[in-house]
Amino acid sequence: MKSLFRLLLLTGLLVLSLPAYSTAMPECVIVLHGLGRTAFSMSLIEETLNGEGYLVWNEGYPSRSENIEELSGTTIEEGLVFCDRHKTRTVHFVTHSLGGILVRQYLQHNTIDNLGRVVMLSPPNHGSEVADLLMDYSIYRIVLGPAAQQLGTDKKSLIERLKPVKGEIGIITGVSSSDPWFSPVIPGDDDGKVSVESAKLEEMSDFITVDNGHTFIMRDETVIKQILHFLREGSFYRAEQQPHD
Repeated sequence: MKSLFRLLLLTGLLVLSLPAYSTAMPECVIVLHGLGRTAFSMSLIEETLNGEGYLVWNEGYPSRSENIEELSGTTIEEGLVFCDRHKTRTVHFVTHSLGGILVRQYLQHNTIDNLGRVVMLSPPNHGSEVADLLMDYSIYRIVLGPAAQQLGTDKKSLIERLKPVKGEIGIITGVSSSDPWFSPVIPGDDDGKVSVESAKLEEMSDFITVDNGHTFIMRDETVIKQILHFLREGSFYRAEQQPHD
């Protein structure tokens, strides 16, 4: 009996000494870059999310060769397949510019059962006056492709026909123009491409502005902290608050 007791005691001590492994399914984040950009533009966000334990899908997509309807289906399905393959319990989105429109378009006709939270950076949710200005120029059509032609402010445009989507959506946009030559054609405060008002959605859960422009907002340290806070809490932190580490 003593020998059996010692064996059981030793077994228990060995089990207690083993490292603990979490069996919880990870959370997945689908990261979508903007028009004419690449996955590299979102690499700092990707690295930060990976460091926080999220499973991240950040792949390039042909933003200049297909329209919004085509891009939203093929691109987001790829991300969802990745998340599903890794058996993740929740799927979040972090998007820049056009990427946010792809998510809205996808959710018009599809349901993601385990949809988590969506953070949009500088989304042209009601179009961009810059697109209005340039879309009749052949160089604009050739360089930026069919999706760019759909980003105008016309009330009959695809963007304006999109219906509200269900989910927790946080939007961050800039108030410093990275393209000041365009600002005169954009009403109110803007980030050089998109006005503050155009970035907003009726169904958004939270909204903040930052002192940055459209082109580099995704590499702003404060913006990345705000992304993490929204994914965790469903809201952005304010100046008097401290973000969670």
